[in-house]
Amino acid sequence: MNIDACYQLGYVIKKHGTHGELSVFIDADFPEEYSELESVFVEINNKLVPFFIEYIQIRGNKAVIKFEDVDDQESASDLKSCAIYLPLSTLPKLDDNQFYYHEIKGYTIEDTHHGQLGPIVDVVTTTKQDLIVVDYQGKEVLVPVNDEIIGSVDHENKLLKVTLPDGLLDVYLD
Repeated sequence: MNIDACYQLGYVIKKHGTHGELSVFIDADFPEEYSELESVFVEINNKLVPFFIEYIQIRGNKAVIKFEDVDDQESASDLKSCAIYLPLSTLPKLDDNQFYYHEIKGYTIEDTHHGQLGPIVDVVTTTKQDLIVVDYQGKEVLVPVNDEIIGSVDHENKLLKVTLPDGLLDVYLD
């Protein structure tokens, strides 16, 4: 499986217990939707390796996962900090005006007052606020992700329409 055809679901935090179980962080709005997973890809040495799941227990945004053939603490320890991926084809379909963060990288941001600002370079997820990173006139501008700022998304033209708060661009240009 090619990593470009996947999205990162989370990562292994640490081993859990003595029989190869793992404590995993799930980076999803609704982690419980992943309670029936049969397999995942784990990134090991920059390659995606498939692992079949014996069982999974979702606990908030964390899970305890037991992979087949990972039966001891040493094998589990080898997977610490490894990223966990699923194919993009497993993502639920969204409404026309919704988007996944990985989808909008490369889209252009267009503000209602300033016109086209530039390309979306990245989306940063923090505990307090998710931020869209835009290259505006050679400078990095951070646009908060919230319903008052994000207007609509045009997937066909790769355009994200926003209404920036007054003065936001000025902060980055001074």
